This record gives sequence, structure tokens and C-alpha cells, in this order.
Amino acid sequence: MAKKQHPRQAFNILIIGQSGRLQYECLLFAATLRHTNPEFAGRLFVAVPNDGPLWDRDPAIRDGGVLDMLGELGAEILPFDNHVFGQSYPQGNKIEALAALPEGQPFVFFDSDTLITGDLNEVPFDFSYPGASLRREGSWPTPTLYGPGYHGIWKSLYDRFGLDFASSLATEHPEEYWERYLYFNAGYFFYRCPKEFGERYLDYARSIRDDPPVELTCQSLDPWLDQIALPLVIHGLGGGRDALPAGLLDGRVSCHYRMFPLLYARESDAVIEMVEACAAPNRIKKILKQHEPIKRMIYQGRGQKVRALFDRSALPRREQAIRNRIKAHGFWMR
Repeated sequence: MAKKQHPRQAFNILIIGQSGRLQYECLLFAATLRHTNPEFAGRLFVAVPNDGPLWDRDPAIRDGGVLDMLGELGAEILPFDNHVFGQSYPQGNKIEALAALPEGQPFVFFDSDTLITGDLNEVPFDFSYPGASLRREGSWPTPTLYGPGYHGIWKSLYDRFGLDFASSLATEHPEEYWERYLYFNAGYFFYRCPKEFGERYLDYARSIRDDPPVELTCQSLDPWLDQIALPLVIHGLGGGRDALPAGLLDGRVSCHYRMFPLLYARESDAVIEMVEACAAPNRIKKILKQHEPIKRMIYQGRGQKVRALFDRSALPRREQAIRNRIKAHGFWMR
């Protein structure tokens, strides 16, 4: 059961933009936000990393058409600097960009490969009680034959940062089952202050990267680092699994599609109709079709061919099985 919610308030939205794939995802995010929430009271920030020594090449959005259309859709470009991550771990942008948001104002971060599909006013955020996406699989850690197991690995991280491990456990699940341990997808998260959240997130992620506990010796940190640190941050700030009712974000209000073939394979007819309607205006279409997966999937009908491969009422339980079927038919793109 979700916790009792506080009265709703205006909030800012943060997504990450860069040259290449992300700029088109940001444009589609902004188009769907304005389509479904024309009276959205907050600000939409597209955070773009500045060029610097941690990048092999300038990551900024240089396409004038993309920038103009983002502006027309009400998005604000928010430059920020990378001091810790960058080219070697671009997922760290979501951590470092938080420092550039207005301090003390509640925020919701979304991955750019997200669509806003419903009314955000339906989501009863309590920004003093942080939460994040529960649409995830048991992707980390992968305990080895000789240990440590889930318990030992996660406890080492809670101990590192002086957090109470026992209170984070979902004790309805058995020992050594991954859902017993607090784990989120970093596709969205929220809190009352980006500075407070971001400083803790950066501290934890950098510590884990630079000096991992010995229990993590056989564990891969890339690309999982953001999702390893995130539950520690949320638990440390007093949040948890029950921050929102089920079925809203990652449900009828937002869709974290991640890749366009997965969008067409998994999501409802209503979501597909909405995204195709948002992508249809000629000025948006002219820009979005520069991105090959959007061109093929949305505008040239390949998405409908992917769609025909699956029964959405009986999808494979594991995402890898969905990917494999799409690849076997030659439709995989990113």
C-alpha cells in the first residue's frame, strides 16, 4: 500500500539531452508532455553537458532545428559541467545534472527515452518521501557460486554509508531473492530538492566506483552504477518502495520504452496511437526522421511489423526473450 500523500505542488522535470540519439528522444518526450499536459505548471529542463576534459568530443546539441522545436514545446536548455563522470560513464549525467536545477524546488527526473502518456496531476507525489521506478528485473548483483550473496553484497553498501540495512528489506520475500533487497530502475526518481539529492547521489556513486567494498569484487559496476547507488540515496533520505501507488508512472501516466523496437513490441494500442500522433506534425516529423530508428519504426511502418510478432496479453516474462525474437526477424535497432 502506498503511503499517505501530501497536497500536490508544482515541480520541475529534468531529462538529459546530448547530440545524437538523446536529442530526438528529448524532442519526443517534450511533444508527448505538451500533448497530454498542456497546462503543466512546472518547468521542463533538458540538461546538456558542457564540453570538457571528460568528453572525447563535444556532447552539446548543435542541431538548430532540434533546439528551436524544443523551445517551441516549452523546454529550457540547462547546461551543466561534468566533474566526475562524462564519456566513460554517460549514465552519470543524471547525477551531475541535478546540481544545475533550481535549489529547493521539487523535481522529477525522467530518462529521455520516456513518453508522458497521461495527466501528471493524477500522480500524488509527496516530494519529502523520495521514490523511483519499480519497473525492473533482478539485473544486479549477480552473486557468484562461492559468495557473497545478495544479502552480503547489499549489506556491505549500507554499512559503507552508515545506513540501516534491516529496515530496507522487503521481508515478505525470502532470503537471497533479489526483490527482498531495495532495488530501482533509474528511469525516474523524485525528491523535494535536487541539490540535497544530487550531492548524496554523487557522493555514493563516486565512492562505489573508486573504492568498492570487497564484497563487490566480482560484480560489474558498468552500466549498473546509477542503479546501485540510487536505492541507498532514497533509503538514506527516508523514501522507499511505497512512494507512489502502482500503475501511474511506468503505467498509464508515463512509459519508459527504452528502445523503439521494445516500444512497439510491448506497449498498448493507446500508447502507440498517441506517440504516432505526437510525431505526425510536419515540423516535428522533419526533425525526428533524421534518427534512423524513429524513421524506420514510426514513419516507415517497421514498428507495426514488430508489433505483429507479439501478443501483448502474453508477452515473454524476460526482456531478453523479446529482444531475441525481434532480432531474429531483423527488426532490432537503436
